[in-house]
Amino acid sequence: MKTMRLQIFALLILVFALLSTDRAWAQAPLEPAQMPARTMFYVIWRGTPAGDARKSNSLLALWDDPDLAPLRAAALQNMQSNSAKDPSKPQLSREEIEQTSSLLENSFVLGYLRKPETKSAAAKSADHPWNGMFFVYDRTGKEVLLAKTILRFRSQEKEPPQISTITVAGAPALKIARKNDITYWTERGKYAVGSADLTVFEEILARLDAKSSSSSLAQTAAYQEAEPLLHGGVLEFFLRVPQLRDFAPDAPANSPVKIEPVLNALKLESIHSLSGHLTLEGARARVQGAMLGDVAPGTLFDLWTPGQQTPASLAFVSPDVISYSETQFNFSAFYDLLKRAIRVSLPQQQQGGAEMIEGLAATRIGMPVPDALALFSGEFASIQNNPAMDPQKAVYYVGIRNKPDTLKLLRTIFSDQMGAERNEGDATFVKVSLGGGQSSTGIAQWNFYHLAVTPTFLVASSRSETLREFLAKRPSTDAPAQASFPPALQSARAQFPAALSGLAFVNLQKIDYQAMKTRWIEQAKKASAAPARKGSADAPQPPPGEAEWLLNIDPQVFVRHLHFLAGASWKDSKGIHFDEWLE
Repeated sequence: MKTMRLQIFALLILVFALLSTDRAWAQAPLEPAQMPARTMFYVIWRGTPAGDARKSNSLLALWDDPDLAPLRAAALQNMQSNSAKDPSKPQLSREEIEQTSSLLENSFVLGYLRKPETKSAAAKSADHPWNGMFFVYDRTGKEVLLAKTILRFRSQEKEPPQISTITVAGAPALKIARKNDITYWTERGKYAVGSADLTVFEEILARLDAKSSSSSLAQTAAYQEAEPLLHGGVLEFFLRVPQLRDFAPDAPANSPVKIEPVLNALKLESIHSLSGHLTLEGARARVQGAMLGDVAPGTLFDLWTPGQQTPASLAFVSPDVISYSETQFNFSAFYDLLKRAIRVSLPQQQQGGAEMIEGLAATRIGMPVPDALALFSGEFASIQNNPAMDPQKAVYYVGIRNKPDTLKLLRTIFSDQMGAERNEGDATFVKVSLGGGQSSTGIAQWNFYHLAVTPTFLVASSRSETLREFLAKRPSTDAPAQASFPPALQSARAQFPAALSGLAFVNLQKIDYQAMKTRWIEQAKKASAAPARKGSADAPQPPPGEAEWLLNIDPQVFVRHLHFLAGASWKDSKGIHFDEWLE
């Protein structure tokens, strides 16, 4: 899990670097006030930040550091690892990749329009499935490079498309027909415009030409509700969640299960939008957003709790913490929503099936399902105090309300996969096999996971020693939770609301990057040397260039530029909000 998180982190470094050069910000080709009211979602990249942002921002400074060259080279090489499997496709040189990626320096808009409700507009698209995607790109200074890139991609298609010239809105455009789809493309002034549907293509061109008098997205209630989250920053995104029902597959005519009643039962309309923006604030790269809507009881917002000021797991955060993440869910609400969806999905004559499923589940776990869910507080956390980020040193926390019944539930669920119990103080230690029953033979040690159950929580780790070390540092019940916070976490916590539904922190300065590098190299060697498992494909190999950049990179490059990652989520009368930054 930690390895995956750090790989995503490395990808973020790449994205930020590709989207950032030393030039002024550009205006978006289409602002929300210009988009049609039936715009379902959009992503706007507003162009590259000003020159000072590159010098002061931690991520961009890291990317420009000469010591990161091995990672930059490996990242660019991996960009075409998939096409490398096809020898018929010419491979791009590193210079060509960097040149092509510079297209991302300019502003663009990617969006989607719902199918029009008027018969005349819908009739134009009747010969193929609806696809409302559109793309508008500011090609200023990139005209030649854009043309070369498009020609290169077309030349690599196995079946070259049929290209013809048509007239749209009084100007020439290209119709690019492939076996399963059609794309329309034109250049309008400084903009390049593409779409997969003719009606969408015509409407976007009319918006660019300011010839459309119909209502805009900015006039809709969903956008106006989210508008405070959409100003400023280098990137913004907006999604009208209720319209996701457009993508629900149509059930066969003879199918007893219908999708529409399920979506109605879940009250999808209660979530109006998901929106947010990305900003570069000096050394920080910050993402802020929210899922807004009607938080009345009985909606999907019930899945999140109102939050707490000091969740129980926070007491385990010490000055030595490397990473900590915590979140809280309402299990009872999840179960109620699930039952409601199952009931409405079944025909009237099969309504008893839901009760039968619930009864079978209760028999399997030895207690009614609501009682089993009520054993858990809904709080989950992961805590890592090991500077090398060793997964065997990570501890996972689950809040509980009743130790005896929780142990009873674990014994019932895992049955012969659960080993003997050992009591040490108020904690009961057990191990659970992930690879088979305890009576089976040939189960390797790495197939076991260790649990420690206390009166108020259970913790899990891949090693029992890790659990004992963790519990030995358990704070006293009267110790203030925030007294042992690292200063950076204290500062971050002070910027969030009092009650939080989730909190995350990574102290990037305390990571032992050299030890982590050594462990990754060993893992890469093992993956390369591992024989194929019987009945499976060849053993997975590390990505091209991974071992090389791991061997050549100086881990101190990360220490020089990165300090910490902090983030939180919370629920209020408007919805669920999130705020996260990297510095």
